[in-house]
Parts: sequence; structure tokens; C-alpha cells
Amino acid sequence: MGFHTFDADRAAKLEDPERYAWVSREELVDAVEPTPDDAVADLGSGTGFYTDDVAPHAETVYGVDLQAEMHAAYREKGLPENVELVESDVADLPFAAGELDAAFSTMTFHEFADDDAIAEVARVLRAEGRFVVFDWSADGDAAAGPPLDERYDLADATAMLEGAGFEVVHGTTRTETFAVVALAPRG
Repeated sequence: MGFHTFDADRAAKLEDPERYAWVSREELVDAVEPTPDDAVADLGSGTGFYTDDVAPHAETVYGVDLQAEMHAAYREKGLPENVELVESDVADLPFAAGELDAAFSTMTFHEFADDDAIAEVARVLRAEGRFVVFDWSADGDAAAGPPLDERYDLADATAMLEGAGFEVVHGTTRTETFAVVALAPRG
């Protein structure tokens, strides 16, 4: 895969409401299933477009992004009180084992996914914690999103998650994207 990061100079594009055509606020919140006591991480949070949608439903949401410029744009936009920004690579998250109740990635899985990153997500999630992925599919036609050679398809993403001990409870290929809901290993 390409393992590129989204160009921070184009951060304003991440606030485009047309992004809901690929994954809606309702289907994201429904898949993550946050509760008022949960600690949740948005992996590749960018400017917080989807972080803001989950924040009202959880105690704490960590906006995890590798680029300080994305956090600066998010701060400028304004953070919900329960959002904490974390500058980190997904393969080296600064959370204790089992600290998170859920994690999600919207259109960023292709940027970080490898065996080390997936193992790290499994480490920081509590037993049976949810990991939700909505991403551009290699089965798409590249009408939107990154080039096809930088994407995973549902089968590859599912195999990667299962290889790290996740139980995939839902997976579907959609127009241009795929969705996966997986539960972290039981311990």
C-alpha cells in the first residue's frame, strides 16, 4: 500500500459535508456504539469531522493523528470539551493495554494499516472492544478517494484484522468503500 497521509494543506476539504455520502454520521455512531462512559479513539482524525459526530455519545474521544497541522486546524475550528488530541502513529499508540472501549477509522485505514498497527489497536482496546473501519475500497472505481493501488479491499482488511485476533462481526463492500466492525480479542 501507499501509506501516504492526507495533505495537511488540503485540510479544509475534510470539512466538506459531502463526505457523508461515503459514511453518514448515523451509520458511524451506530457501528461504534459509544456509551456515555466510553473512551473512544478516532484513528486518523484529521480536522475532527467525524470525531465531532461521536463526541456527544462518549465520555472521552481521542483524536489521533500523525500530523500536527491537522490538530492545529481542528483547534482552530473548535474542539468539543471531551475531545483530546493525540499526535501519534497508529503503530505506537500512547494508551495503556485495554484502555479504550472502541476505536474507529473513517477513510484512513489505508494510510496506516499493517500488521504492527492492527496489533497495536488490538492492544489498546479492552476485550471485545469495537474497532470500526470505513475506508476506500480497492474494489471501487477511484471516482473519489486515493488511487486504487493504495487501498485494501474488504477481504484483505478482514484477513488483517482476523490475523490480529479480531472477530469480524460485520463486513460489507459498498459503492467505492467498505465497512467492517470487529471485536478485539477476548484476552
